[in-house]
Amino acid sequence: MAKTEKKKIGLTTRIFISLLLGAILGVFLHYCVLPNDAVQNILVDGVFYVVGQGFLRLMQMLVVPLVLCSLICGASAIGDTKTLGKVGVRTVVFYIITTALAVAVALIVARIINPGVGMDLNTLEVAETQIATTQTSMVDTLLDIIPKNPIESLATGNMLQIIVFAIIVGIILAKLGDKTQIVHNLFQQGNDIMMEMTMMVMSLAPIGVFCLIARTFSGMGFDAFQPLIKYMFAVMLALVIQCLGVYQILLKVFTGLNPIRFIKKFLPVMGFAFSTATSNATIPLSIDTLERKMGVSRRISSFTIPLGATINMDGTSIMQGVAVVFIAQAYGIALTPMDYLTVIATATLASIGTAGVPSVGLVTLSMVLTSVGLPIEGIGFIMGIDRILDMSRTAVNITGDAVCTTIVANQNQALDKEVFNKKEAELEA
Repeated sequence: MAKTEKKKIGLTTRIFISLLLGAILGVFLHYCVLPNDAVQNILVDGVFYVVGQGFLRLMQMLVVPLVLCSLICGASAIGDTKTLGKVGVRTVVFYIITTALAVAVALIVARIINPGVGMDLNTLEVAETQIATTQTSMVDTLLDIIPKNPIESLATGNMLQIIVFAIIVGIILAKLGDKTQIVHNLFQQGNDIMMEMTMMVMSLAPIGVFCLIARTFSGMGFDAFQPLIKYMFAVMLALVIQCLGVYQILLKVFTGLNPIRFIKKFLPVMGFAFSTATSNATIPLSIDTLERKMGVSRRISSFTIPLGATINMDGTSIMQGVAVVFIAQAYGIALTPMDYLTVIATATLASIGTAGVPSVGLVTLSMVLTSVGLPIEGIGFIMGIDRILDMSRTAVNITGDAVCTTIVANQNQALDKEVFNKKEAELEA
């Protein structure tokens, strides 16, 4: 009698189940248990907070060495510096264009919905805003990309400087070839070690995601959304248009691939990004999914995905675009067409170098508001509900990175369409 093999539940499925269960428990605690000091202190601010933040710290621990090794290996694997230059330029141009499109979509949606019109500011509980607004010139911003001390950049986690240093090292390794084989092997083995460490940390993802989501929802009642429901709706609608509309049209036009199949295969990564609200944490999962399910060569994705996690923040730019209109309307300040163009330019530039960590978009929003003369105190109106929007826009950020990577891979004959067209069951067989 033949044994029937019990099908093992995959990691991504377990993450989704944990996300759902965490949300259900969080909502239950909020409405049926809290406020209860024992539950709040021991469970919500104790167990959930420690385990959830511990998991995020483990993921953040991986980011700097993983980005360094993967970018060096990616740049050196492309080999020919001419090809590397083409890939780099295409990737950056694509990221900048999609970010500008994202801000434009956000402004159009916000102007149609008018989230701030008729808002009584006295009914809003304004969170205290302590946001640094140190102004730096464009020249200083550009110069700051070049590291004075790469060791310091690695220690402080300055991602743009790390990327520049890693790409230069990768180009030199590719140019010198066999002369630097030992150093090349060192970074290649370092990359293998980091990927293995990532898989170890990822095995804890269901527990970490459960605690993060449960704590988030336990502190967010649906009543808190009511004063800002139009703002939330505008942001979510713009995110959906960008993710399911703009990206998928670009994917179809430039590759001819089926957008629905792409979304189905990439959905688990989007779910993971949603639960952690950090683009950097999804880097290894994105690279792995693109290779196994989409047929994207790792030599392309190991270059474009870490780069995208740093400079491609379309979801964040969408939030900033809607927030500008919302705050302007709430304060009764009229914006001119030139102001809207300024917002598009500033939000696009602000997304470059934005750290892929939770809620950083609120910090760069101050720069966008200042560019059109809006009071940064307006950020306080949206801080209370930003967490759920932050989770959603992170999912959009990493989807944009994946679409760009797939398009660039296709243009460089590094995309296996047979793998992409296979069903997931066939890939796992």
